[in-house]
Amino acid sequence: MKYLDPKADLTFKKVFGEHQDLVISFLNALLPFESEEEKIVSVEYLRPELVSFNPLRGDSVLCVSCGDMSGRRYIVEIQVMWTPEYKLLLDFKSSFGVLYEDITKSEKDYNLQQPIYSLNLLNDTFSYSGCYYHDYPIVRIAETKELIEGLRLIFIELPKFKLEKDKVNDMRALWLGYLTQIEGSMSDIPEEFKKNSEISRALSMLEEDSFSEKELLAYDYFWDRIGAYRLLLLGAFKKGYEDGLQAAAREKGCRIERIKNARAMKESGIQTELISRITGLAPDEIASL
Repeated sequence: MKYLDPKADLTFKKVFGEHQDLVISFLNALLPFESEEEKIVSVEYLRPELVSFNPLRGDSVLCVSCGDMSGRRYIVEIQVMWTPEYKLLLDFKSSFGVLYEDITKSEKDYNLQQPIYSLNLLNDTFSYSGCYYHDYPIVRIAETKELIEGLRLIFIELPKFKLEKDKVNDMRALWLGYLTQIEGSMSDIPEEFKKNSEISRALSMLEEDSFSEKELLAYDYFWDRIGAYRLLLLGAFKKGYEDGLQAAAREKGCRIERIKNARAMKESGIQTELISRITGLAPDEIASL
């Protein structure tokens, strides 16, 4: 059986953008809820996607209004991102600003004190930590237990996730395993995936035979765009790195020349203070020449 990648725009929205029970299971597994009362029991799709000028961070986006067991409502934005550039504050104005505007227009009685969760699934890494799950609440520096309940950022570095045998019955591990281990021709699907009704259903939606020719063309086009933009970024990073090396080499050459001139001036009896003003070298450094 051949499966499409669940992280692509087409597949991600087919599974989580059309099946409320699956997105409820997914969010309950991945969001940092601390009590059963916080568990999601209902969702409403507010807007299928937030249009972004950057296809590397704005394609696979879902926004849902959630209701929990205690009757509280809040917003969750889910997105899959493909490069480390998301670290630049996630385009806060264009993402959360648009999100707030969209919510307030569609839900006139929405209380802006209710929290927004941003769940970011990263197909790249950004930290040296071995941990794949990063939860960023807004806290007071002097007292980290004092939270602002308004915005919570969750980053999951998918390349770091490994499905461990003792975690196969944990829904977070199963959903992350689904996102990271399913793609291409597979004859040996983990038994735990088949046994879980929600994961099994999500898997069946990824079967290549269930997509039309038009959908498969859109799927291929998505990966073509991802590949093209990654190459552009790689080229930009390479040029920046080379420019940095050249700048460092020029600076090193200039420094050597300044030291050479300072040494000559010192041998000629010129005062250290004047040499420092001319060369830019520190007096202590000149004294050690």
